[in-house]
Amino acid sequence: MIEKVKLMEHRYNELSNKLSEPGVADNQKLFTELMKEFKNLTPIIEKLKEYEAAEKSFGEAKELLEAGGMDKEFKEMVQLEFEQSKQQLEQFHEELKILLLPKDPNDDKSVIIEIRGGAGGEEAALFANSLYRMYTMYGESKGWKQEVLSAHPTELGGYKEISFSIDGEGAYSRLKYESGVHRVQRVPETESQGRIHTSTVTVAVLAEADEVELEINPTDLKIDVFRASGAGGQHINKTESAVRITHIPTGVVVECQDERSQFKNKDKAMKILRSRLYDMLLEEQNDKIASERRTQVGTGDRSERIRTYNYPQGRLTDHRINFTLYRLEDVLNGNLEEVLDALATADQAAKLAMQQNQ
Repeated sequence: MIEKVKLMEHRYNELSNKLSEPGVADNQKLFTELMKEFKNLTPIIEKLKEYEAAEKSFGEAKELLEAGGMDKEFKEMVQLEFEQSKQQLEQFHEELKILLLPKDPNDDKSVIIEIRGGAGGEEAALFANSLYRMYTMYGESKGWKQEVLSAHPTELGGYKEISFSIDGEGAYSRLKYESGVHRVQRVPETESQGRIHTSTVTVAVLAEADEVELEINPTDLKIDVFRASGAGGQHINKTESAVRITHIPTGVVVECQDERSQFKNKDKAMKILRSRLYDMLLEEQNDKIASERRTQVGTGDRSERIRTYNYPQGRLTDHRINFTLYRLEDVLNGNLEEVLDALATADQAAKLAMQQNQ
């Protein structure tokens, strides 16, 4: 493994020299490609440097201990150095293994998140709003930009469905595990007898696809325009600014009516459509992979119940990794790091185990 990383270091140095060559920065496409590769290699090379420093300390301490002839106090100090560097070597070796795992090519991308109320009517719609708030607050804490692309609000302040983009480097790598069915257990405000209701909300996290990655033939699209309507179905716009796009080959339909401009609505609808079609393409590719090679966490089956939010107990449970937290309010306020870290760690462990079994 270390030999493999040494070859990567050679490539890293090549890239460093190439990026500083005159004229490379003028070629935007080449510069972007080289910079991306350089950036991906950087954490691996930095970890290699740490490993080599620990290896040097370990070797020097070992030599001194084998040579002997030291007073008791100095020997204890060398022994401590020996133990610490040995422990660091093992730790850095494991960390390098994780860094060398095949990277998801979509990890650096921005995302489009689609949240839909499931079983539970208005209570599900209200929880859809809670999840929308949770993800946007998490995005704000990371300094990511966000934009609502399409929304169907209810009269009580919930959402039948809402689609929004979170634009930030690495957004997909953090949020990709959120796809699936989210279940909520709580006493609705409308419930007079204090009975706990169970409702569900479906979340889909799509990697944002650009035009280069997915070319859509304009003849495959049926575009309809109509008047936008608000909560309860009343018309809120006197002009036909809302847009419905149907992708004829797949039957995928996207509607957008949030903007007053038909052009802006069409642009947003195309953004959602492109990401949905790209997601379908990825799903087809994943279906070709044998089930035994799939990781335990993956990116979530849309029909799989992945998490329960229990309000009376203040408990969040992720069923895929048997992870439980008793800080529900904190998580719903956007403090998702601990949950996402646990999912990423479980995914890495599954991939490592799979790699060792091959």
